[in-house]
Amino acid sequence: MMQRLFPVFMTTLFFMMHKPDACNGSKILVVPLDGSHWINMEVILRELHSRGHNITVLHSANSWYIPGNSSIYTSVHVHMLEDEVDKNFYNEMLLNVMECRKLPGFMHSFCQQHLITSMFSVGHNIIARALATMMDDPVFMKRLQDAKFEVMLTDPGIPIGVLLGAFLQLPMVFNVRWLNTGECHSTIAPSPLSYVPVSGTELHDKMTFLERLRNSLHYLHSVVEQYFIINPPYSDLLRRHFPAGTDLLSLQRNAAIWLVRSDFVFEFPRPTMPNVVYIGGFQCKPALPLSTELEAFVQSSGEHGVVIMSLGTLVSALPHEVMNAIAAAFAMLPQKVVWRFEGPPPPTLGSNTLLVKWLPQNDLLGHPKTRAFVTHGGTNSVYEAIYHGVPVLGLPLLFDQFDNLLRLKVRGAACLVEAKSLTKQEFLEAMKEILETPFYRNNMQHLSKLHRDQPISPMDAAIFWIEYVIQNKGAAHLCSAAFSLPWYSYHSLDVAVFVLALIGTSVCIIVSMCWCLCCQKYNRKIKSE
Repeated sequence: MMQRLFPVFMTTLFFMMHKPDACNGSKILVVPLDGSHWINMEVILRELHSRGHNITVLHSANSWYIPGNSSIYTSVHVHMLEDEVDKNFYNEMLLNVMECRKLPGFMHSFCQQHLITSMFSVGHNIIARALATMMDDPVFMKRLQDAKFEVMLTDPGIPIGVLLGAFLQLPMVFNVRWLNTGECHSTIAPSPLSYVPVSGTELHDKMTFLERLRNSLHYLHSVVEQYFIINPPYSDLLRRHFPAGTDLLSLQRNAAIWLVRSDFVFEFPRPTMPNVVYIGGFQCKPALPLSTELEAFVQSSGEHGVVIMSLGTLVSALPHEVMNAIAAAFAMLPQKVVWRFEGPPPPTLGSNTLLVKWLPQNDLLGHPKTRAFVTHGGTNSVYEAIYHGVPVLGLPLLFDQFDNLLRLKVRGAACLVEAKSLTKQEFLEAMKEILETPFYRNNMQHLSKLHRDQPISPMDAAIFWIEYVIQNKGAAHLCSAAFSLPWYSYHSLDVAVFVLALIGTSVCIIVSMCWCLCCQKYNRKIKSE
């Protein structure tokens, strides 16, 4: 027992002794991403505020979830993506994705990638215009420079914080999972296509030849997307405000620390880098008591317990026929159901189902009577389910959700159903599988045990490294030299060409010598005859 506790004690002691306390009261500039991404950014901001830091948040006055007035930060309103794209855009995309899912075989993943590419094309043009408005405004930029910020904390899912931080010459910390064309590791760390699945492929790390071929095609698509769709909107801005040769990718790779919202309890093992810090599940916390009304409903479930259903912050509704099928299936369960739902109630709704516009998801998942969680598979929801050990019935809808739920399925902690053609019977059978088979709960509780078994909490690690960057004005010693190499040097193609040239030259010399010797011998033979 002592042997097990000693390394944990020493690691905790190290963080306590080396905690940068000289940076309390530091000035932090934050550029977040709206939607569910804001939920986990706000958790970090509250912790930073509690430690005495002064926080300024750049966001749209029309933000969906970011409050304009807050006791923990100062708001600066700027033009953002939310000013030109509303949440209904994602509902429309959901319908298009469901049509893609009807295509045979691997074609549906390429169809989905095309839809996301189309969205990127629109989104990055909006973002580039917003950035140009800011960076071409000398009064606004002087205001930011005069504020003497010490670090930029941003979610690089949109690159506004990346370009502003680079222009202001601030050390950058990323609160990140997705970036440009996919999962952030593809930008910062080596990602062998033989066993690292490209985001959106719905592949695992043990691939057949055809799956590796599919993985490679998706990778090539992402490269084309990066250089021909994402980079062009920023080219003029980069030319006018940055040194020659600067591109978006190089600015992103200059971040001091990447706080990656992942945990290898959940993710497939893969190469990483020294400036990547894993904070998956940092927003999770023990459950708080429920409201009186909600607790009474949960307790009324008796020994059967309750099922929780939520489809996240951006997508408010599925097609009516799907909603009706789900409601009808819930009505046939002995469990009570708490369903986060917006809009008129489905006509097939049973008396055992409570519809709410908002639910305390973390507190419900941590309740001892919760038996299963029906979720779209967003990162926050997946980690809360892992933290509390609640098995999942996955209903993936958009973006990374298909990959997230695949990982849970591979771990034996989830079942998946498709929204494209969901029927009452199919949903009911999947629900019973999760509720009545101990296999799923046991596996999820094992994941929960592994996830919690850490020497320091993910939140403490995140705060430590943010303050570390502030105190040390960056972390250049952790950044790889690989990013300063041209592509042919990175892949040692110049070395390979040199070695092949040496071999070729040697072969030519040997062949020439042999030819000369043979000729001499032949000539002597002719003369002797």
